[in-house]
Amino acid sequence: MLILATMLTITQDLHDRIVAHARKDHPDEACGVVAGPAGTDRPERFVPMLNAAMSPTFYEFDSGDLLKLYREMDDRDEEPVVIYHSHTATEAHPSRTDISYANEPGAHYVLVSTADTDGLGEFQFRSFRIVDGVVTEEDVRVVEAY
Repeated sequence: MLILATMLTITQDLHDRIVAHARKDHPDEACGVVAGPAGTDRPERFVPMLNAAMSPTFYEFDSGDLLKLYREMDDRDEEPVVIYHSHTATEAHPSRTDISYANEPGAHYVLVSTADTDGLGEFQFRSFRIVDGVVTEEDVRVVEAY
């Protein structure tokens, strides 16, 4: 039975690196992974990925890069703790496509919006759990260090 934490705890440095990647790749969607020690739910290793779709409305991990990443994580006894991507013109909420592609039930799915859709600033940083097509938003706690 998979038991999931109800909150993403992430360092300020990792938060800022994800946001910077989203801003850098805008107007295309950015994507990547933050790996962590298997079984810890602790994101540690920032791995920005190439959006092979090079699209402002869709992201796709390059299959070769993804295979390399999973081999590295296996060798390092890591797992994908955070899988992130950006939305460039919509709010930071999983689309139907995002939900259909979510295949890591233990991961936190972070979405960053580089569009000002809520009047609260130029981006949103939100985290979700996606398990069997069910989306649950979770709180995000940003800390200086673990």
